[in-house]
Amino acid sequence: MGEDVRERVKERYAGAALTVLEGTEPASCCGSAGERGLDSEAVGVDWTGGGYSAEELEGLPEAAGAASLGCGNPTALATLCPGEVVLDLGSGGGIDVLLSARRVSPGGKAYGLDMTDEMLELAEKNKAEAGDENVEFLKGHIEDVPLPEGHVDVVISNCVINLSTDKPKVISEAFRVLKPGGRFAVSDMVFLGDKGRLPDELVSSMEAWSGCVSGALEKDEYERLLLEAGFEDVSIEVTHTYEQEFAAESGCCGDTAATTAAAEVPLASAFIRSRKPAGRTP
Repeated sequence: MGEDVRERVKERYAGAALTVLEGTEPASCCGSAGERGLDSEAVGVDWTGGGYSAEELEGLPEAAGAASLGCGNPTALATLCPGEVVLDLGSGGGIDVLLSARRVSPGGKAYGLDMTDEMLELAEKNKAEAGDENVEFLKGHIEDVPLPEGHVDVVISNCVINLSTDKPKVISEAFRVLKPGGRFAVSDMVFLGDKGRLPDELVSSMEAWSGCVSGALEKDEYERLLLEAGFEDVSIEVTHTYEQEFAAESGCCGDTAATTAAAEVPLASAFIRSRKPAGRTP
């Protein structure tokens, strides 16, 4: 990840964590503006799409849900089983790690990897409050996972891979740490079409609008990177498109050409699944 981009991401996510740790309203880039007191760069879209059920949130620390900056619920698509080992790339406040830990018990383990000290502090606080012993949070970058080869059964992530400027490295690291037959099951943002067709000023506006869309891949490119890394059974299921929200919130709606371009190449949240072939090594 380019250092300038990485530092901007860390600042944004550190701020989100601190608002929760300090008891103020969370500054999320991915929640409802009316509910979450967002900053001026992150307005008006509920990226999670209501992805967490009341049953899932029951018993979890309130701060884990408040600090969720995702665009879906990767634990819902991963089909986790008792005894499995799970890794969450960019685990933030730890909601997906805690949910995963429940699903892989007994005998399983859930790792969370994050680069932001404030988020790791919040995650450890949530872990202690939840009382889960099969959880471990690691500090590091998703482009360089501090786990050995073939260590986990499932890699999940929630609207984080799009923030990396070296996505092939992230995907190859996911492949490396997975066991043969292991699963890649993430929620992420994708463009449905040729992002190159969008005017430069529109792309810049999108990236200023919310950190969640910065660097989103085209759907076909995402599929290609997974296949090139060695994954099989690749599928991308679009869960919601945001062209109308973008036109309304980004200020581009006065520009007919820009609005049309956004509608022709919409931004979407998606469930992305693939599998490491059985018997394969990097």
